[in-house]
Formats: sequence, structure tokens, C-alpha cells
Amino acid sequence: MLAGLRHRLGHWIGRFLERDQPETQPVVAQDHAALTATIRVGDVLLVEGRAKVSTAIKYLTQSTWSHAAICVQDLSSGSGAVELVEVTMHEGAHRVPLSKYASYNTRLCRAAGLSEDERAAVARYMVDRIGLQYDMRNIVDLMRYFIPTPPVPVRWRRPLLSLGAGDPTRAICSSLAAQAFQSVGYPILPEIEMLRAPSGRPLRTVWYARDSSFIVPRDFDLSPYFAVVKPTIYRGFDHARIPWAERGAEDGDRVDSRKSVG
Repeated sequence: MLAGLRHRLGHWIGRFLERDQPETQPVVAQDHAALTATIRVGDVLLVEGRAKVSTAIKYLTQSTWSHAAICVQDLSSGSGAVELVEVTMHEGAHRVPLSKYASYNTRLCRAAGLSEDERAAVARYMVDRIGLQYDMRNIVDLMRYFIPTPPVPVRWRRPLLSLGAGDPTRAICSSLAAQAFQSVGYPILPEIEMLRAPSGRPLRTVWYARDSSFIVPRDFDLSPYFAVVKPTIYRGFDHARIPWAERGAEDGDRVDSRKSVG
């Protein structure tokens, strides 16, 4: 009975922490049509979340990005829909349409040099793990997010985001995404060790995959192995077509500032 009560309370807390609050965040001009046309299977979509838990994650990671999802179906499928797999506290790993983030600030990150088969393998890894859940009875893990800006030293901030204590049936968004890329041997922010060599021989480096539980959304943005793809530019952007208006002009009497110059 106690376990059931904790589980229900955990679900309530999860819903509360993940409740969208669009009024708390200004949205930069987004071209969702361009994003839909540009995103490819295996791409990582970073999201600037607006919920209470998102505020805490952005503070703890000192980043704009609080959430990461991977594209598992793009327009090339012929279905006319783009789909992502993401992980949330309340719903675990699940499939969502790209349109869910049409009104959010986002960033598209693309792994460089992956083959089509490797991209498909990354997507398949995510799809195969749909249904993984976070144990909502772990109230202690959830309660930490009631303080959006916890006063903790910098060195402790990343470990605070490690939900689920490493249990393979539990995951957070960026950890599962990291595991997907690690499954095809692709680096995000690896640990690189310089080894001393015997005299006369060059030094060599050894690469280690970083523990996925410590990978956060901003790591895909910072990684030198992921390109930041700007859909508006990628699709073709012409600044001369912007309908600039004079600031202060009345709504019914807009003036094209380009025509007024010279």
C-alpha cells in the first residue's frame, strides 16, 4: 500500500514538474517548416524547455538546452510525418511528433560522417527502448527539482542530474541519446587520455566513452563531432526578402525601411 501511494505521488510530482509554462519564455522566430524539411533520422533535437524541471536542468548545466530527443523518422519515409523518441519523467521513453516542439526554441545537431546504416542503428536503438520508465516512487530524485536553482558547487551539478542511479530500465533524455550513439561507436564528449611513450616514441592518445549518465543536453551542442544545423539557412535564406518596417510606424501604415534608405 505504501509503495502504491509513493508511486501515485511520484506521478503527480512528475506531471507537476513537467507542466509546460509557455508564458515564462520568449520564443525566437522559428521556421518549423524548414526544421521539418531539414531534420534527418539520427539527428538530435535540443529543446529549451519551459517547465519547472527544465529551469533546474538549465541552471545545473549552465545551458539554454534542457531536453534532447532523437529523430527516428523523417520525411524520406514517405509518411509525411517526422517523429522523435524522447524520455520524460512522467512518460518514460516514448514516440512524439516533431510538431510537439513547433513553438519551442530548438537547436538541431547532426553527427558528422555517420553512414545511413549507422543513422538507422541510432534510431533503432531509441525505438527499441520505448517503454523504459523512471521509477516514480523515488521521491527524493524528484523533489530536488522543486528548487529551480539549487545552491550547489559547480562540480556537483552534473551528478545531480543522474536520475535512476544507473538502473538500465530507467533513463533521462540525454543519457539514452548518448547510449544510442555509443552503440555505433560515435563520440559525444569522450575522455581522452594522453599516454607517455618510451623514449624516442611519439605520445599516443586513448579514447574512453564518457559515462552516459553524465551526458547532458548541452554536450551535443558543445561536442566538436556534431554540427549545428540551422534549418532556415540550410533551406536557403535571402535577407533581402525580409519585410523590414520602421519602428514606431502605426500598424496600418508600415513603411518598408529598405525603400526609405537613400
